[in-house]
This record gives sequence, C-alpha cells and structure tokens, in this order.
Amino acid sequence: MMTEIHHEAQTALRTSPIYDLRKLQVEQVDEMLLICGKVGSFYHKQLAQEAVRLVSGDYQVVNQINVECDD
Repeated sequence: MMTEIHHEAQTALRTSPIYDLRKLQVEQVDEMLLICGKVGSFYHKQLAQEAVRLVSGDYQVVNQINVECDD
C-alpha cells in the first residue's frame, strides 16, 4: 500500500528535470523511505536525497543509491 508521503516522494523523483533521478525508486518500510537505484554522480545522489527529504515529513530517508561513474 502506497501512503501519501510515499507517493509524493516517488513523484518528486519522477518529475525531476534531471533524467537520472526519474529512474530511481522509493520503497517504504514502516516510517522509512528507501531511495534505490543508480545514478552517474554523487551530486545526483545528493539531489535525489534532498528531493525526497523535502516531502518526507517525519519519515526517515535512507539513501541506498549506487553511483556508477562512466570513466
């Protein structure tokens, strides 16, 4: 079941102007929001966390995003 906070967090990422963030997933476990997926930079990882944090309310945000840099 998707709560309103979970829905808002997923929407924040899916509507991001940064394409990498749109591919990420948010999972809800009790009162935690887990951000999962991969991005190409630590900056995008940080932006994703901030986007979710802004709508997270009292939920804890856990950033499990993998950074896969193309060197």
